[in-house]
Amino acid sequence: MKKNLVTAVLMTIATTILLGIVYPLVVTGIARVLFPYKANGQLIRRDGKTVGSRIIGQAFTGPTYFHSRPSAAGNGYDAGNSGGTNLGPTNQKLIDRVRQDAASLQTENPGRPIPIDLVTTSASGLDPDISQAAAEFQVPRVARERGMSEDQVRKLVNKHTAGRQFGFLGEPRLNVMELNLDLDSEQSRF
Repeated sequence: MKKNLVTAVLMTIATTILLGIVYPLVVTGIARVLFPYKANGQLIRRDGKTVGSRIIGQAFTGPTYFHSRPSAAGNGYDAGNSGGTNLGPTNQKLIDRVRQDAASLQTENPGRPIPIDLVTTSASGLDPDISQAAAEFQVPRVARERGMSEDQVRKLVNKHTAGRQFGFLGEPRLNVMELNLDLDSEQSRF
């Protein structure tokens, strides 16, 4: 029995070191060498400063920017507190928030249907993308606030629209961070 106990303890220590320390370090090292951009969080830099990540959404609240999906992660887009609200469709708190968001969006484009991803959160609360419909809904506001034509803004939306993955998975989408940064760059040319 003592021999079995010693073997079990040594095996636990060996597998913990091998699978809990060595393996993660090796995999991380290989990823950083082969895929440095992806392994480091797909950070976006402008003028030597990190302005965000391509894979984590962030809030854009100004009227001159395209707005992201609402976030339920912590205080909004909190990568350390990722997750949805877990509120059911009959929960009054969720119903009130969606109604309030919808009413606010209706003032932006009266009478137009509101895309669902502008009033609902994603499961992680960190979704960096919006649908084409959500972007199209926001084009008139962004164009008006920036003094650009809707066609100029639509060209940027089309430029940043990514198709379905492998041609059939998911829906076309736009990365809000990249679109807004390109919008700033485009406007500075005028």
